[in-house]
Amino acid sequence: MSDTQSLSSKKSRITHFSKGSLNPFQDTTLDSASRDHAYRRETYQPPEVAKQEEANILRAKILVALIILLAASGVGTATYLLVKDQERATFENQFAGYSSEILTVTQQKVDQFFLALDAFSASVSSQAESENALRNTSWPFYAVPDWSIKAQRLAQLTGVSDPELAIVSIVHAEEKDKFNEFAAQTIPKWYQESIENEKIEKTVDEFMRITVPFIFFHDPENNYIPTPLTGSSREYRPLLQFYPLKPYDGFPLMQTMYDTVTALGQVELANISMATRKPSIGFVLIGRQDGNGIPGSQIIQPIYDTADTEAEDRSIVAFTGIRLHWLDYFKNVLTDGEFGIVVVLRSACPNLCGEIFDVNASSVVSYRIDGQNAEYLGDSDMHNPKYDSMEISGVFVDIGIDESELPEGTCVPTLTLHIYPSEDLEQSFYTSNAIIYTAVVVVIFFFTSLVFLLYDYFVRRRQTIVMERIMRQDKIVANVFPTNIRDRLYQSQQKQKSSRDLQRGIFNDSLEDLAFEGDSHISGSAPLADLFPSITVIFADIAGFTAWSSAREPQQVFVLLETIYGAFDKIAYRHNVFKVETVGDCYVAAVGLPEPVDKHAVVACKFARDCLKKMKEVTLKLEVSLGPDTGDLDLRIGIHR
Repeated sequence: MSDTQSLSSKKSRITHFSKGSLNPFQDTTLDSASRDHAYRRETYQPPEVAKQEEANILRAKILVALIILLAASGVGTATYLLVKDQERATFENQFAGYSSEILTVTQQKVDQFFLALDAFSASVSSQAESENALRNTSWPFYAVPDWSIKAQRLAQLTGVSDPELAIVSIVHAEEKDKFNEFAAQTIPKWYQESIENEKIEKTVDEFMRITVPFIFFHDPENNYIPTPLTGSSREYRPLLQFYPLKPYDGFPLMQTMYDTVTALGQVELANISMATRKPSIGFVLIGRQDGNGIPGSQIIQPIYDTADTEAEDRSIVAFTGIRLHWLDYFKNVLTDGEFGIVVVLRSACPNLCGEIFDVNASSVVSYRIDGQNAEYLGDSDMHNPKYDSMEISGVFVDIGIDESELPEGTCVPTLTLHIYPSEDLEQSFYTSNAIIYTAVVVVIFFFTSLVFLLYDYFVRRRQTIVMERIMRQDKIVANVFPTNIRDRLYQSQQKQKSSRDLQRGIFNDSLEDLAFEGDSHISGSAPLADLFPSITVIFADIAGFTAWSSAREPQQVFVLLETIYGAFDKIAYRHNVFKVETVGDCYVAAVGLPEPVDKHAVVACKFARDCLKKMKEVTLKLEVSLGPDTGDLDLRIGIHR
């Protein structure tokens, strides 16, 4: 090549550099093609590597989002359940503590009650024994002196408000008439004592007018009219003294001289005490001022003819009877703030219930304890069944009777407590902490998600910039190489650099490796070489270019080459001709690669014809701006098949 041609070639390359080409080794014709993307946009496809990386990134983001969502849901749910379990455990432990306290305190009260009752019966025996020694008065012809005062003291010792106490004498048939005479003389005396001690605004005569002067029972077949008892072989158990002094529940009569043997449940209780020489207990209805009865207990305590507990021949001569309701025993058990405990009191012997009028007396009664107060709920099991699994039970009254001491089929009288929590108690332990803690956890994960999204935003922003650069370079590569060759090059590079990330410029690195490293032993990959046995190669050279370019400015040279080769690129695209390269003013193209073409020679000739025609049109148009001798330039084309 001559000096003029070399200078012209250098000028064209310098001119190209001054236009700010992306690649300093790219010639003017390549840049001309890159500026004509109208023909390439329809066929350009991003490389498979880019698609795969974008899909991988999208899957990774979805995976991270799902992990955060699942973690938030799992941790939130676990937090909520953990707090709820802790509250439930606290509730159960606290209830267990309340129940233990109730069982302990009530058992102490019951023990104190029976000790007081036993002591009272023992004092009556002792005093009767002393009176017998002094005045030769023995049971059943004995009345407890100062009865009202002693009954009040016993009531205070038992810790029960408004109990009903009575002395029941055992009268044999041969003693009945004499006992009736003894009662007629004794009853007015203890009536007077009771009126004075209890401060009753009635007289003895008023009470005597409603007192039956003989041992009687209420005849159910005769409208419950008081009826004298007859018979020579039976035993009577009349009420001689009782506290408080008042008419019999529901009847305008005093209960004095009423034979308890005729009561449905009392005879069984007395028989148990006679057999075991111990107290016995059953349920009974106790009247209230409003006229409604509430379930209570009837307790029978034996009284002996001697106070000597070691005497083997001592016999039971009377009973101390007491009727009470257990409500007071559940008061002052808990402290203020401890509430919502349901107590169910059960009798082991439902048949040991009631008197002749108490046919509906229940063997189950329910109470509710709130702090130092207690409330009667009803004569049935009133607890919430959902707390069955939390039941805590214990013996409330166990008289210590040996079942072998009783006749076959007789029930051993015991009372048991069954303690349950109420819904109010449970709700007091359930707070909003579970929701609050769960909300805090969710907010933390939400904040983490926001940080993740913010980070992703900046990453995507940077990635977009990187991708724009990569796509520009890839389009350049697409103009240089066929699509299948480009993809094969990228796949080859991807195998060697499988861990490369888009943000590190995978396409930029590949472009540099592919386009400029050159030797396969440097790049580390085998060269891509395919055999095309049937193609046509086209060489086009501008005749007179060297002389023309030596007289022009670099910008004018650039305009000429860009315009001519840009027009050739359009023709090549239209005929499916593959442009190989441009070397100076030489344009090299081929037909039949990378995709085979049957009539490649014909296509090459048509391409050459159109290029010759376009050359004339372009040079004539450029004469105005590039000089009159521009139209003298011609195109020389060589075709090799």
